[in-house]
Amino acid sequence: MKKEKKLQTWGYKLFKPFLGFLFKIYYKPIIINKENIPLKGPIIICANHIHILDQCSIIISTKRVIHYMAKKEYFDGPYKWFFKITGCIPVNRQIKDKNASNLAIDVLNKEGAIGIFPEGTRNKTNEFLLPFKYGSVSMAKKTNATIIPVGITGKYKRKEKLVVRFGTPFKVDEMSIEDANKKLYNEISNLMKENIKLIEK
Repeated sequence: MKKEKKLQTWGYKLFKPFLGFLFKIYYKPIIINKENIPLKGPIIICANHIHILDQCSIIISTKRVIHYMAKKEYFDGPYKWFFKITGCIPVNRQIKDKNASNLAIDVLNKEGAIGIFPEGTRNKTNEFLLPFKYGSVSMAKKTNATIIPVGITGKYKRKEKLVVRFGTPFKVDEMSIEDANKKLYNEISNLMKENIKLIEK
């Protein structure tokens, strides 16, 4: 029998207080509705993806350990040690990575938290949002996990507004995967539009 891979989280707990503090004082993100993150139970936090630091905006919003789905290339580079000790899950984006999905599902079945960007990559285009992949809603349906949509808007620059808005949690339940993905897309899109109103004030 193949031994189950155990994700390490000691690095997450060690570095979060210090790095989180630096992130907050430098970027001063405006975080709205972080109380929407359930304190327990399986959750999948889904956000749009505009910057490599997007996960930091979410990590500082909750005391829970979030296992982020991250591209496999990060685990092959010079900082692979960091991703390994902070509970990240490597994803081979060139294939339908069942190993990554199984690891994430195992976390959810153990009442844990997964972080994922449904766009699949950073949005470097002029499109408001890239099409969503189905991984997040599929995992939610299989594990009865709660999805928390998040809209991130602004620039990661000092003296620029950066807004992180958490939406209303929902479950896939009897929805089809297609309908759930459409709902998630619309929820995040609406959160981003609300952020834009705040930034433009």
